[in-house]
Amino acid sequence: MTETAVSPVLPEPGTVVMYSTTWCGYCRRLKTQLDSAGIGYTVVDIEEQPETASYVEQVNGGNQVVPTVVFPDGTAATNPSLAEVRSRL
Repeated sequence: MTETAVSPVLPEPGTVVMYSTTWCGYCRRLKTQLDSAGIGYTVVDIEEQPETASYVEQVNGGNQVVPTVVFPDGTAATNPSLAEVRSRL
C-alpha cells in the first residue's frame, strides 16, 4: 500500500502554498512571477518551520527540494513554472 503525503497546509481555492527557504533563487523567481500574475500564495519556510521539511522530503524522494508548491486539490509540484501553476489552478 502506498501512502499519500498530505501537506500540513492546504491552500484556499485559486492560491498555492509554497514550501521555500530565504536563500532559494528559484523560490524568489517564482514568488516574483506569482506576484506579477496576481496569484495568491502562502510561503512556508522549511528552515523556520523544520517540522514541515518532512512533507517536502515525502513528495521529493527524500530530498528537501524547494520550491515545492501545493495546489488546492492537495497535489504538489517541484519547482513548477508559472504556466504550470496557472494550468493547475
